[in-house]
Amino acid sequence: MSGELVGDTVLVKDQAEASQIYNKGFYGYPQSGGGIELDLLEAIYLVETDRLVVERQGSAVALIELIQAASHHNEGFEILYIVYRDLRQRGYVVKSDAGEFDFRVFPRGGTPSNSPTKYYILAISERAECVMRDLFEEAERSESTRKELLLAVVDEEGDLTYYRASTGAPQGMPLPKPKSEVEAILLEDRAMVMDEAKGAELYAEGFFGKKIGRTLQLSLIETAYLMEHGNITIHHAASGKRMTLGAFKKRAIQIQPDFELRLRAYDDLREKGLVVKTGFKYGSHFRVYDGSPDGHHSKYLVHAVHWDYRTIWPEVSRAVRLAHGVKKDILFARVTRKQVDYLRLRRVRP
Repeated sequence: MSGELVGDTVLVKDQAEASQIYNKGFYGYPQSGGGIELDLLEAIYLVETDRLVVERQGSAVALIELIQAASHHNEGFEILYIVYRDLRQRGYVVKSDAGEFDFRVFPRGGTPSNSPTKYYILAISERAECVMRDLFEEAERSESTRKELLLAVVDEEGDLTYYRASTGAPQGMPLPKPKSEVEAILLEDRAMVMDEAKGAELYAEGFFGKKIGRTLQLSLIETAYLMEHGNITIHHAASGKRMTLGAFKKRAIQIQPDFELRLRAYDDLREKGLVVKTGFKYGSHFRVYDGSPDGHHSKYLVHAVHWDYRTIWPEVSRAVRLAHGVKKDILFARVTRKQVDYLRLRRVRP
């Protein structure tokens, strides 16, 4: 079948040929008079799969010329085409999106005329900057129309990794609140509850800390949380003097510069009924349980980030892969002045 290259589109004017192309894969956009208009992504894919010959002023246009034309008209064309081609080969009907996303994808067996969009797709180079604020906005936008957002990340060899991006806070169950105040001493970057009975009581009341011999060891984050709620008194190990919450936080920030950021996320997770422990062994800030950590695996890994956090995609890939490998979900907790929001990334195969 033949089509005519006109600007950044290819027109198939023959009504019978246009109908066959459209009905067998829903390529292009029907025109008055019976023809169809193909965008350059569609045209190149049809040329590559030997279903279309493109001409311009009576002469055949080689595939390389089409690719050059598409690169001129579409910024990042090579990334867009790799994603488009992959989705088509997976059996999906794919249409370019005129809005905030790159593509709309319909369910297998569905068509633009009888099915709603299943996925919104963002085509992304692994070399692009990952801007967390943008991901939150795009996920919220897709969810407002009840669509799933897939991030299609293309590596330097042209291989694709898909991530499903979704918002929503994790939820646990009501946790018991500590009833009594305990005393502890600050040793470098952790606090120790020396009274064995009091330590056991504190752990039972909210799963705080970790038992080390006869003492209960608390992290800086846990200690600050308990101080905020009036459940613990901290003394300097050397002088025995009592520390105020302000002095404790000042010391904690000296040890851990992003302490306030992590504490905000920790506070929010705790208020949602989740048990929060360090996620160091998994390369994240926290590992999070939706119930007792005794005898159960954590459900989430949580990494706290500023509202304007930026990173590179290999770092995101590493975090998602590690979480997936230990059967957990990775959540990015975006900390703003007013609240903490959560973005979940999960590797998927569409």
